[in-house]
Amino acid sequence: MTKMASTLHFVLVHGVGGGSWCWYKIRCLMENSGYKVSCIDLKSGGIDSSDPNKVLTFEDYNQPLIDFLSTIPDHDKIILVGHSAGGLSLTHAILKFGKKIHLAIFIAATMLRLGFWTEQDVKDVFLDGSRQPYTPNMGNAFCLQGVPDLSEFGDVEDVTFGNGPNEPPTSIVIKKEFQRKLAYHMSPLEDSTLASMLLKPGPIRALQGAQFKETGNDNDIDKVTRVYIKTLNDRIVKPEQQDAMIKKWAPADVYVLESDHSPMFSTPFLLFGMLIKAVASTQIKLDLLDQRPLSEH
Repeated sequence: MTKMASTLHFVLVHGVGGGSWCWYKIRCLMENSGYKVSCIDLKSGGIDSSDPNKVLTFEDYNQPLIDFLSTIPDHDKIILVGHSAGGLSLTHAILKFGKKIHLAIFIAATMLRLGFWTEQDVKDVFLDGSRQPYTPNMGNAFCLQGVPDLSEFGDVEDVTFGNGPNEPPTSIVIKKEFQRKLAYHMSPLEDSTLASMLLKPGPIRALQGAQFKETGNDNDIDKVTRVYIKTLNDRIVKPEQQDAMIKKWAPADVYVLESDHSPMFSTPFLLFGMLIKAVASTQIKLDLLDQRPLSEH
């Protein structure tokens, strides 16, 4: 292993309702290749026992990632990898630990520079423009901002109103009978079965509150190199929605996978290869910048 590879530390972040278990194939591939890798359970995700209906702010939801990153030595080169809604966790972490992060990789992920600040942010990421914000007394017919528009597939989501029927929803999960069709339709049956046993309701109220502010210090969000991995057969974050995010906040590179929403299951070897390629490509570009004459810096 090269000296650079020995200092790399991959930190993998799951999407809403998932957990560190989502990454078991990628973690095995990385560790077998000698890389350091950590998989995080966000609050109420994975083995974290918190009630998602009581996780009401994004800061609370993402605190496990923030706490973990604060313990990583400065000499480690952190490679943040986020899937789906885990992209919001990456952006939040970049704003807090920009100087520590070598690269951020978004996989079919929410990539918004400062989160959900405008209606256009929501439309660019998730909506077809037909949904409206939640208002009291809408019951189960509500249209929720910040959630993928899956209405073309019918009534596919179980929603919990933990604060009462006249308050916005607090958690959401895709119904078991639709999970394979929507999230894992190209994945091995054993993986979609595993996911159906482990997926939990996600704290949607917290995710809706993902609004970030720049701090104005050296952790400038645009100083961290970003890479986006598109999933061309995605039925949750559709390719055109991924394109909208890429256009709005352009990353350094875009890679493409012929996969469903969950390439860590459907195309793990290709995804692993892309992650390593993204790191190598970023390092080459940084080395070239370092070799420029001082007058060009």
